[in-house]
Amino acid sequence: MTNVTVSLPDELAQQAQSAGLLRPDAIERLLREAMKKRQVEQLFTTMDKLAALQPALTEAEIDAEIAAARADRARRR
Repeated sequence: MTNVTVSLPDELAQQAQSAGLLRPDAIERLLREAMKKRQVEQLFTTMDKLAALQPALTEAEIDAEIAAARADRARRR
């Protein structure tokens, strides 16, 4: 277990204490939620970067891909 010391403005500390947010379980929950949000944001940033590397398909190219997938599925039956 790691102990962490945090300095907060007095008013914010009082509000957080009154709201029950300075309890270890509450701080753990807040940190886990923040980490999850950060991971999701990083995922979307990475997806945007990947999307920028691949030019968008035209409608005709999408139709051709769908037709090819359907034909492949039909051959396997």
